[in-house]
Amino acid sequence: MSLKQFKQKALNNPEIRKEYDALQEEFSLIDQLITMRTKADLTQEDVARKLGTNKSNISRLERGRSNPSWRTLNRYAAACGFRVKLEAIEDDRASA
Repeated sequence: MSLKQFKQKALNNPEIRKEYDALQEEFSLIDQLITMRTKADLTQEDVARKLGTNKSNISRLERGRSNPSWRTLNRYAAACGFRVKLEAIEDDRASA
């Protein structure tokens, strides 16, 4: 069974689907961080150097293994030539 097939089969389980869906926002943030860095043609080491930190901290941030502050997200984005924008979206699940 391929990973894609395994994932599809697992997501047919309502409990697993619920947990997976709950992580979508985190996955999206991670994807955006990596996209900013790659569009800026920077390595993790480059970003770390610009922020005055270690590459391991950037790696942890991009893997979702940390809980970054708003300041950290802003500094990361600025190092890549971007800025962070917060957007409020009504949660349909809250009203259900």
